[in-house]
Amino acid sequence: MHMERHFDQQLGALRKNLIQMASLVETAIANAVKSLIERDSKLAQGVIKSDEDIDSLELEIDKQCVDLLALRQPLAIDLRFITSSIKITNNLERMGDLAVNIAERVIPLSQEPQLKPLIDIPRMATITQTMVKDSIDAFVNRDTELARSVYERDSTVDALNDQIFRELLTYMMQDPGNITRAVHLILISRHLERIADHSTNIAEEVVYIVKAKVVKHRSYVLEES
Repeated sequence: MHMERHFDQQLGALRKNLIQMASLVETAIANAVKSLIERDSKLAQGVIKSDEDIDSLELEIDKQCVDLLALRQPLAIDLRFITSSIKITNNLERMGDLAVNIAERVIPLSQEPQLKPLIDIPRMATITQTMVKDSIDAFVNRDTELARSVYERDSTVDALNDQIFRELLTYMMQDPGNITRAVHLILISRHLERIADHSTNIAEEVVYIVKAKVVKHRSYVLEES
């Protein structure tokens, strides 16, 4: 019985660390986007610095997962939770890196005159941020419906990414002086699109934890089990 309780406490500690890491990542993404919109390179520097905390939490969570797997043979749902936790932290860590990549492009952009008013990138950022938040909420609450709604939004983000790319391409063709700024914006858009992909990966893990159903290659994703 004592062993059981110890195992449950360790599972609880793992879950708590995952939620904390997710919260740090959400903040990093929000601040990276805010630094872009407000042309605030100081805020962007803060995002770059915060990545150390995210990376060290990832290492700690990975260790917790390995310890839990070594401790005893977990039951199926616990086993799925632990193995999925490793994948989820990996996705969160990549999101943190992408927030840093956005922040690194904000710094040179904020020194230059604005190329154009930002309309589609903030729209895309808003959708991406709600996908991140909802994928984490779905994980915390084991909510497969919310998880499904995350991967249904992915195509909207992909379409915006394509639209932004085409629009910025015309700016580059009109004037070579626009190229550097346009490339930074194209890459920021791509980083946001990748963050949305990682949210989708987390949402898929939630469905796997709850329903033991692998939701990869999402052609059949909306089937109910």
